[in-house]
Amino acid sequence: MTTLTIVVRYFAAARAAAGAEEEKVQLPAGARVSDAVAELRQLHPEGLPRILDAVSYLLDGIAVRDLTRPLTDGAELDVLPPFAGG
Repeated sequence: MTTLTIVVRYFAAARAAAGAEEEKVQLPAGARVSDAVAELRQLHPEGLPRILDAVSYLLDGIAVRDLTRPLTDGAELDVLPPFAGG
């Protein structure tokens, strides 16, 4: 397999900036979370890059601290902006 496809799900301000609740993104085999983030910046250059500087990510429901984590075909990457509240 030379490519993999992930599902990116956007929440709150990230959803508004991307103009979608979710989308499928194709990446080269061996891609990492950082590669997905770079692709998202290119796909939505208007408002999303600023938001991506402050978000956190979940990969298949698990918090991502290391953006060099490898992606697998069919993985779900959630983009979670900081939430206000108490």
